[in-house]
Amino acid sequence: MLIAADKFKGSLTAVQVAERVTAGLRRVVPDLDVTAMPVADGGDGTVDAAVAAGFERREIRVAGPLGDEVTAAFAVRGDTAVVEMAEASGLQRLPKGVFAPLTSSTYGSGELLRAALDAGARTIVFGVGGSATTDGGAGMLSALGARFLDAEGEPVPPGGGALTDLASADLTGLDPRLTSVDLILASDVDNPLTGPKGAPAVYGPQKGAAPDDVDALDAALGHYAKVLEEAIGAKATEYAVAPGAGAAGGIGYGALLLGARFRPGIDVMLDVLGFAAALEGATLVITGEGSLDEQTLHGKAPAGVAAAARAEGKEVVAVCGRLALPPQSLGHAGIRRAYPLTALEPDVVQCIAEAGPILERVAENIARDFLV
Repeated sequence: MLIAADKFKGSLTAVQVAERVTAGLRRVVPDLDVTAMPVADGGDGTVDAAVAAGFERREIRVAGPLGDEVTAAFAVRGDTAVVEMAEASGLQRLPKGVFAPLTSSTYGSGELLRAALDAGARTIVFGVGGSATTDGGAGMLSALGARFLDAEGEPVPPGGGALTDLASADLTGLDPRLTSVDLILASDVDNPLTGPKGAPAVYGPQKGAAPDDVDALDAALGHYAKVLEEAIGAKATEYAVAPGAGAAGGIGYGALLLGARFRPGIDVMLDVLGFAAALEGATLVITGEGSLDEQTLHGKAPAGVAAAARAEGKEVVAVCGRLALPPQSLGHAGIRRAYPLTALEPDVVQCIAEAGPILERVAENIARDFLV
């Protein structure tokens, strides 16, 4: 039995999901052999998944999205590091109810990358998602040695809104170690930097951006890319429309400028976590996340786990808080059956509050259906 589920956002971490499912299964089959492999798709929880798989957790003080210091973690094993931008620049780093779509910065994410370099990493998995920012990665690049100046030769202030005043960009001061590192941009989205499907339009509103803010950020990021084209050539414009450029408020664009290669986050994490080896001995795989919906089918962890398991002929079921996919869609994704918490507790508020105990009961049902 292999449990490879993502978090139930707002109620259970991926580690807790695995613990609760294991407890429920063993109530029905006490001597069941269970391998727990919490997974993530590059967003928040990515470092925790790596630590659960044996990576060493390291913590440093970095700038949060508003510039105040926060304690952020990254993970290291050998010469591989897993860096999660949300640890430094995520929405969870903002005070409750506070949004700063125009001024929040990814500077702290750059500090995390620099710490990974200091730790001797030769491969860096850069998981991006859950950001509070829409600065195109300018803050991150600044932390790594880039300079972004206004017409007076002064550094532009933090945040995507200030990029409107950008007059020149200088990337010659970037940390030279970046040229000898395999930087992998791990994300579950493939949006471009700007436009109708770009970072401000699609993800700006969830970060507090009003319609006028979205327009301002889109124009500012477009200007940013043009100034970078003047500094480094046509590749700056090419990267702006490349898959993943719009990830996490455009930090994907900044990563591409650093030479990163874009890969779907769950595929990267399954490789890093050693999923293939764990899958070999499994007769049944349990995956899942808080909501199984249309987004799940487009690069989210359960779809990635199911695809990898199906390729090896393994049967897959899923657990979730709520289910918004018909059986046909689940089947196409390689998931035989889904078990939502709402099937046992229709009250969504109660499901969130009591997610752990309800999930154990769900796991008991899985055990009765597939293991007895």
